[in-house]
Amino acid sequence: MTPAIDVLTEAGIDYKLHSYSHDRANQSFGLEAATKLKVCPERVFKTLIAETDGYMCVGIIPVSAQLNLKRLAKAFGKKRLAMADSRRVERVTGYVVGGISPLGQKRELPAFMDISSELFKTIFVSAGRRGLDIEIRTFDLQDLVKAELCRLI
Repeated sequence: MTPAIDVLTEAGIDYKLHSYSHDRANQSFGLEAATKLKVCPERVFKTLIAETDGYMCVGIIPVSAQLNLKRLAKAFGKKRLAMADSRRVERVTGYVVGGISPLGQKRELPAFMDISSELFKTIFVSAGRRGLDIEIRTFDLQDLVKAELCRLI
């Protein structure tokens, strides 16, 4: 269905697929997912791409929170980061903004996941398309994307 789902299938990882009708007028993709799936926003995680000097990384944080770029930069070993341009993000990941999954990206980027993810046995992330989310065990996601746990919010 999507590269993210293919990665999970190939790895033999258990997951649940959740779909909902995406409202094209809604630009708060993660909060829309939380509302429509009736899940607390702290358990639904968004995938953000930041960059500096041509280096890019992935930040995985709850949709209810704001990414702290200074914390992500420190975890990434850089002085500072900025959010990457959406067109470049789409080229690098292979996904459309609002449907960017941390799994199955075209190019593997260093990944950092907010430590709050450890509060939940399973979390929700985009399955690679707006209106489609994956519920996955937190440690499985961390392992698959080789994410470093750190405080990002």
